[in-house]
Amino acid sequence: MTTTTHRIHYTPRQTVTNRREPARAERALVTTSAGRRTLGGLRLATGFIFLWAFLDKTFGLGFSTPSAGAWIHGGKPSQGFLMSDAVSGPLKGFFASIASPTTDVLFMAGMLGIGVAVMAGVGLRISAVVGTVLMLLMYLAEWPFAANAASTNPLVDYHIVYALALIVVAVLSAGDTWGLGVWWKRLPAVRKAPWLI
Repeated sequence: MTTTTHRIHYTPRQTVTNRREPARAERALVTTSAGRRTLGGLRLATGFIFLWAFLDKTFGLGFSTPSAGAWIHGGKPSQGFLMSDAVSGPLKGFFASIASPTTDVLFMAGMLGIGVAVMAGVGLRISAVVGTVLMLLMYLAEWPFAANAASTNPLVDYHIVYALALIVVAVLSAGDTWGLGVWWKRLPAVRKAPWLI
């Protein structure tokens, strides 16, 4: 009796891009649902810090900005800070020299843009870069290295923690949980330019 060898031709299934692919990518980064929910909470809290700063400085809600100092009442959000005694150290002259209505607009646009984008879970990479630069500039403006600095830690203060939180939520795709990250990543413009993620 003769035996015939049958060859089975196996064709690997092609990867199909579908609407759940970005969610799978996030699950590969953070493997537990508790971890993803925790990152979603961190993203929302971090975004709200920036959004709240915008709202308080715009409308003078009385927390860090009194009503009389509100941007809508002629307040100068960045100029007020850059020209204040809160700015110290060897870069004080530089920060005072850049204080202008332009810095007010850029600062407020940055706070609003970062806050809305991070809370929505979209544009997290751009938000992380812009937010980190903003936090580092504010960190240097307050110069925590002096003995009489307002910061209680000369190396790591809230500016550094906020910057790290922005980086973490961007790197780990935290916008996919409780956010619009999955929808955002499916947009044709975002697929063509992944830096928009």
